[in-house]
Amino acid sequence: MMKKKILIAGATGMLGSKIADYLLQQGAEVIAIVRESSKTEKISQLKYSGATIIPLQMEDRLALQRACEGVSCVISAVAGLGETIIDFQSRLLDAAIAAKVPRFIPSDFSTDFTQMDKGFNRNFDLRKEFKVYLDQQPIQSTSIFNGAFAYLLNYNLPLFNVKEGRVLFYGEKQDFSIDFTTVEDTAQYTAKVALDDKTPRNLNIASFSPSPKDFGAIGKQFFDKDFELINGGSLEDFATVIQEKRKANPKSEQELYADWQQMQYLHSMFLVHHLELNNNRYQDLQWASMAQVIKK
Repeated sequence: MMKKKILIAGATGMLGSKIADYLLQQGAEVIAIVRESSKTEKISQLKYSGATIIPLQMEDRLALQRACEGVSCVISAVAGLGETIIDFQSRLLDAAIAAKVPRFIPSDFSTDFTQMDKGFNRNFDLRKEFKVYLDQQPIQSTSIFNGAFAYLLNYNLPLFNVKEGRVLFYGEKQDFSIDFTTVEDTAQYTAKVALDDKTPRNLNIASFSPSPKDFGAIGKQFFDKDFELINGGSLEDFATVIQEKRKANPKSEQELYADWQQMQYLHSMFLVHHLELNNNRYQDLQWASMAQVIKK
């Protein structure tokens, strides 16, 4: 049986590099397209792990098409604003189709934005816009929605502020489950999806899905102090505050994680969550627990 050849864009990033590792562990041939200006240290790590590196200009459509020749699935694990999420991914998709690649996994690693209206999260809106283009193309595509990345919980978010012993929630959502997935779990799952020829359009995963009340309980368990649940008000009022902050700083539109964009991510956590999980699609995967992440 021939090895499957998988192409990854964004393989020098935190998620993309781990996807490459898991694919290589499962016997796939991995092609990593990288900018000619990429850091040599990250490229060296990819080469050492066994990936084939193709440096190119990301604007070069012909070079992208040549890189896609013979590939069974293209994975996009890129991060950025419109020039990356819409412009580059569209070129990559066009190249994949021209090279007759059968499958495409877009960089939709996030909360399930298909449940959200436009206007609540700038970075999700970019993905929604690319999705419209993707769904019109003659290629099988699968988006993997993983909620938020679990490492965020180690940064004293307002949602779970260990330092101050506070847990923030909005509206009446103290029992609302919030989806978190570790980068490791997301990468392992994505590698499985890339090697699986028959995947649905959307797959939803989460390592764990605690509510604000759950955060309070686990905070007490691990830090031996009571955590106060703070009601931040209505989601509508929160959305208004975010819009005002965004309007007040037009230059921040060019920032990937502007302060108001970070607030939009928090808002999105309480706006939608996965209605069902597809964790059990691959029985051999072991999912991280919230306790394992909090221990760090």
